[in-house]
Order: sequence, then C-alpha cells, then structure tokens
Amino acid sequence: MGLGLQARFKDPSRTTSPSRLCHSVGRSTRREVGGVSGEEDLWIPQHRKRKVGWGKPGWTDNMARRALKIVSWTSMALASSGFYLYSNKYLDPNDFGAVRIGRAVATTAVISYDYLTSLRSVPYGSEEYAQLKSKVHRRSAERLRELCCANRGTFIKVGQHLGALDYLLPEEYTSTLKVLHSQAPQSSMQEIQQVIREDLGKEIQDLFQSFEDTPLGAASLAQVHKAVLYDGRTVAVKVQHPKVQAQSSKDILLMEVLVGAVKQLFPEFEFMWLVDEAKKNLPLELDFLNEGRNAEKVAEMLKRFEFLKVPRIYWELSTRRVLLMEFVEGGQVNDKAYMEKNQIDVNEISRQLGKMYSEMIFVNGFVHCDPHPGNVLVRKCPETGKVEIILLDHGLYQILTDEFRLDYCHLWQALIKADMKRVKKYSQRLGAGELYPLFACMLTARSWDSVNKGIGRAPVTANEDVEIRNNAATYLPQISQLLNKVPRQMLLILKTNDLLRGIETALSTRASASSFLNMSRCCTRALAAHKKKKTCSLLKRIQISFEESLSLWQINLHELFLRVRGSWLGNWIFTLLYWLSPAPH
Repeated sequence: MGLGLQARFKDPSRTTSPSRLCHSVGRSTRREVGGVSGEEDLWIPQHRKRKVGWGKPGWTDNMARRALKIVSWTSMALASSGFYLYSNKYLDPNDFGAVRIGRAVATTAVISYDYLTSLRSVPYGSEEYAQLKSKVHRRSAERLRELCCANRGTFIKVGQHLGALDYLLPEEYTSTLKVLHSQAPQSSMQEIQQVIREDLGKEIQDLFQSFEDTPLGAASLAQVHKAVLYDGRTVAVKVQHPKVQAQSSKDILLMEVLVGAVKQLFPEFEFMWLVDEAKKNLPLELDFLNEGRNAEKVAEMLKRFEFLKVPRIYWELSTRRVLLMEFVEGGQVNDKAYMEKNQIDVNEISRQLGKMYSEMIFVNGFVHCDPHPGNVLVRKCPETGKVEIILLDHGLYQILTDEFRLDYCHLWQALIKADMKRVKKYSQRLGAGELYPLFACMLTARSWDSVNKGIGRAPVTANEDVEIRNNAATYLPQISQLLNKVPRQMLLILKTNDLLRGIETALSTRASASSFLNMSRCCTRALAAHKKKKTCSLLKRIQISFEESLSLWQINLHELFLRVRGSWLGNWIFTLLYWLSPAPH
C-alpha cells in the first residue's frame, strides 16, 4: 500500500504536487491585486484572459473564486494526506529519509556544539573540569540514545554495540546506551504477516496451527514469536523488521558522513572503526540463512560440551528474512534470582561460559560476538535435569585468521604469567604499537599495576574496577586511536570480552580465577596443535604432546589448589598452618 501511495504522488497525470499547487495559488493572488502589468499579461495564457474577461468588470471576483477553490482543494488534500499518514500503521514519518537525516544531523551538531562550548572556560584537569565533562558526556549520551530510539534499526544496533563497551568508553555512555537492548521497536502484526507472506508465499494461518501476536522479544533488526506447527512442534519464528533492509545502507552512509564531520572538529577522536564494522557486519546479520548456518556450525564445533544447547534450525520454513527454530525456554544468564529459584550454581555457569568462549576464540577461531544476556539463557534440561546454557542469535560471528589467533594465544599466556617482554611483543604484533600498556589494560579490564603483578594472582577489587572505568573517560582519545589501529578482528573480540565480563559482574563471579585457567588450557592446546601441524617428525610430535600434557597437568593442579584453598576445609588448614609456622625474627 505504501509503495502504491508513493507511485500516485510521483505520477504527474494523477495529481498536482503540493509545491505546484502553492505556486499556482500565489500566482492567482498576484493577478487579483497586481493590476494590469505587462509582465503578468505575458504570464497568463491567452485562453484564460478571454475566459475570465481580462480587464473587464467582474474578472477579480472570478479569479478570487478560482483561487479560493484551489486553496480549498489543496487544504483538503493536505489534511487528508496528513490524516492518512497519521492513522496508517504502514507509514511512519520516522521512516522518511529527510526526517531521519535531519534528526541525525541535528543531534550530531548539538552534541558537537556542547563539547566545543561547555568545556572552553574551565581549566583543563581541574575537579570542576572533570565534573563538567561528566555532565556533557551524560547529556550527549542521552541525546544519542534518543536518536537511536527515534531512527531505530541500524542506529539501535550501533548504539547497542557502544553500550557493550563497558571498559572502553566512559561510564556515562555505556550505562545510558545499555538500555537500548530493552528498548528495541516492535513491528506490527500486519507487518509480520506481510514479511511471512512475501518470503514464504503463504498466510500465517496456513503455516501454523497457532501464532502468538505478542513477540517473545524484539531486537534492533528482528523480533521473535512463539508458534505451533500443524505437526505439533513448538517453534520460535524470527522475523526481520520489514524496513530495516532498505534503510540500513543509507543509515551507514549517513553515519560515515557524520563521523567524518565530527573528526574534522575533534581530530583526536577516531570512530570510523565503528562505521567500518557496521558496514561489514550488518549485511551478514540481515541474512537469516547465514545465521542458521552459523548455528549449525557452532553446534557441531562444540558438540563435546554437553552443557551447550543450540536450538535446531528448520530449513524448510526459513528464508533470508524468516528463521524457524526449535523453541527453548530458560532464564537470562545474568538473572541470579532465576538461578537461585531453579537451584543453578552461578559459579558453574560462569566456568562453563568461560570454557565455551575460550574454545571458540583460542582453538577454533570462530566466535559468537553478541553474548548479551538476552542471547544467553540457562535452564535445567527437562529430560536429564542437568544444567544447560542455551546460545541464541547466531547472526554475528568473527572468523579469526590463524596468525591473529596464535598471536592472541601468546599474548594471553604472557598476560597470565606477567611476562612483560612478551606482552609488549605480542601487543605490538597485534597493532597496538607504543600504546601496548593501554591495550593490555583494555584486554584484561585490569589496571597496569595488576597487569605487571599478574592478572591471575590478585582478584579484581571494587576500587580497581572504578579506576578502570574512570580511565576509560580519561584516555578516550588514545582508546579511539588504538581501536582504529588494531586489526578489525580485534574489535568484536573486545566487545565480546566486555559482554562476558558484564555477565561475570552480574553473577558476582568476576574475581574467580577459573576464566584465566580455561584460557590457559585452550591457549596451550591451540599452540601445541599448531606446532604439531607444522612438523613432519613423529619424534617431535611426541615431544610436543608430552609438553602439552605436562602444561595441562600443571594447570589442573593449580586449579585443584585454588579450589581446596577456597573451601571451608582449605581455609581452616591454611589458617592452622599459619598459626603453627614460626614467627619471623
């Protein structure tokens, strides 16, 4: 219907454009009040001069009536159009390009002006400057959030990406933009029916025995409905918002222009990496067939983990915009109350999540890059009673090259062992340059002091967490420069790291050393597999396997030591040994 309406307005044979109507009214008025000027005499067609009796008594009344009629019809047409746009669910003024562009340009201009003028008169580095800068950050983040909510689609997706960078961007931005995960727009049921009809060629009632109108959840690009097939299977139906596909490329181009303009005003802030990532990843996320293939690949890749559940894909009713999956229920991974109610151990969930992602990153180089709580569910399996992690939304994966993956393995081993020479070496190999200390802090979300001591030797304290968040605001220009320099593969890894840390923080398991131990195991296995692959000598392979087994045995022994020490019995033994040990002289 919307396309038909546009076609009617574009066809000059059907109606007159509003601008031409207004111009005609203006000309008619000029003839009424302008007298008999030679210029206007040339403008009036000859047949109209004769018809209205040009220059004769009564011509003014005739022209006034004609002008009044045109104005009346124009007003009625505009009023009817306005009422139609207001009442029609398919047409939203927010979807018109001029409105979206104008809103984005205006928001960018206001934010830039705020930064340029608000901090000008305050001494740099003073307490007043810090307080004022925090207020500007907050105001700007709120304006950005409002823009994302209004323009929807791609804007919400990019806003969610920024909101996930807890330890890379100022807290004012991340806390404000984080709510975009729960403020995604919903498409109407008519729009959902339209997409299903266009892609599957049938009406909803012909495909499903029942289909819930209210979505289970809505995201920036799609929403999910619960349905039942005629063979009795309960399924989740993921349907893409109908306007996202058409708007996405224009939105990214607009962001590219605006980010470039901001860079001219603030040369030290380089956020083109964000646009580049959206440009590369959004087409993949909008292809639901690609998402289905990713789901099956990761399920096969991690099949040795019995705790992992990836919903099955039903290909016979899946297209680029509609994805049919097995329906699986569970609580969000950060919902401690749900876990307590269902007797699920949060420490076990945290360990399993760490195992799963370490395997993806270090061993396979195929990484699910959107593990926000809505995409990671937990439950007790109805059949077995065992705890399961349900991994959803497989649209965004990062494929790591072998060179990047192995350098990343070496870097994490160096960070865990506090080997600062190798930290510098492999940070620089990954593009950090002389900003390698900042890079190490960004990767680990730890202070430089903790990195030097060894991140596995001391737990994260509340004071250190506050220090890291404050430093994110202080070093924002350097962080943006660094993100522009590192390989593109690193950007989604950093986002994934921050999302996983957010889950650990919500579960109060972040101080646990288990995540580092899982990383160490996976790094050891990945590097050993690479060495074995490169050598043809059987003796050398046996030697590599022996060294690998020894390293894994040491890691397991260290984990056992930590578990014993953390238990009440271990605490009692260590306290007793402390009191029995001789006091130093």
